[in-house]
Amino acid sequence: MKPDIHPEYNTLTVHCACGASFEMRSTMSIDQVDICSQCHPFYTGKQKLVDTAGRVERFRKKYAKAGKSKDEAAPEAPADN
Repeated sequence: MKPDIHPEYNTLTVHCACGASFEMRSTMSIDQVDICSQCHPFYTGKQKLVDTAGRVERFRKKYAKAGKSKDEAAPEAPADN
């Protein structure tokens, strides 16, 4: 490897908007981030599904038929006595 061509890789402390702070390594100087794993909805389990104009319900209704098996979809045959 050639000497003196790589950037410095420093340890720095990053502060989140929620108040959490953590250490990481980077070639850039980062002081503050907007969101981190302490406050992100995906990691905290508070993620909500935003349904605009009923799109999710229309999708579920449209593909509900495809999820059923042929036995459930077909009418029952009369039993021979």
